[in-house]
Amino acid sequence: MSDPKKFDYFLLRYVPNVVREEFVNIGLIMTETGGDGGGFAGVHFTQDWRRARSLGPNIDVDVLEALGREIEQRLKDAGQRALLLHGMMDSYSNTVQISPIWQCVTDDPVVELRRLATALVQGPEVDELTEEASAPRQAGRRWIRSQMVDVFQTAGVWDFMQKDMPAWPVDDKLDDFTFDFAYVTGTELKIFHAVSMVDVGLETKLFPFRVGKSRLKMPILRTETPRFTAVVEDEFDIGDKNVLTAMAFMKDEQIRVARLREVPEIAETARIELGV
Repeated sequence: MSDPKKFDYFLLRYVPNVVREEFVNIGLIMTETGGDGGGFAGVHFTQDWRRARSLGPNIDVDVLEALGREIEQRLKDAGQRALLLHGMMDSYSNTVQISPIWQCVTDDPVVELRRLATALVQGPEVDELTEEASAPRQAGRRWIRSQMVDVFQTAGVWDFMQKDMPAWPVDDKLDDFTFDFAYVTGTELKIFHAVSMVDVGLETKLFPFRVGKSRLKMPILRTETPRFTAVVEDEFDIGDKNVLTAMAFMKDEQIRVARLREVPEIAETARIELGV
């Protein structure tokens, strides 16, 4: 058994939308601390892309897998290793991001790399999950949006709606936030966006402010008057302080709040107004 040594490790994170601040760990790199770039270096890249697809269904797995193979090959060459690691810190700023660097001490880096990758990248295997844990969670923004898609498709209005409408294309070009669905009827632009009242995080809190900014700038580009509707879960804690705050801000911005069960009625109104 060799003497324990220090090792640096960091995670590679798939970030399909930086504004939403959601990510999935897809890889882990571990190198021996100090020295001249020699010593142990290893990488683990995921082979299970289900969690990544849950954040970004348009994920290009081929590109990410090619990235994993390139990193693995370059880590084997001690001459390229330091250049690769420094380059990664500077180059990956969008879809793939680098976590902070942590340290561990071990006498078997191969075993430690496998242990860390299992805990931080792979997560539990599907057959280790309980039936309750593996069941689809009926809450959250992505789930609300998927339910809205199903209702709009069933009502026959899906093909007539604008999807992922940019919030304010006048400026703020670095912000790629989009409203989920919209359509024009007469002099109005009706906009619908999934907003979670169960997961009241930064995305929910920022939504009213995005609406306020968009409402001011839309007349520059459009003649229709925007009408905003936030679609939320049917059940949530109405007495929660964060929920009350989010609701108050949406009221200030004249955002209609509709529960998910109201979406069929919204879709039927859209069908009539669109003449479908």
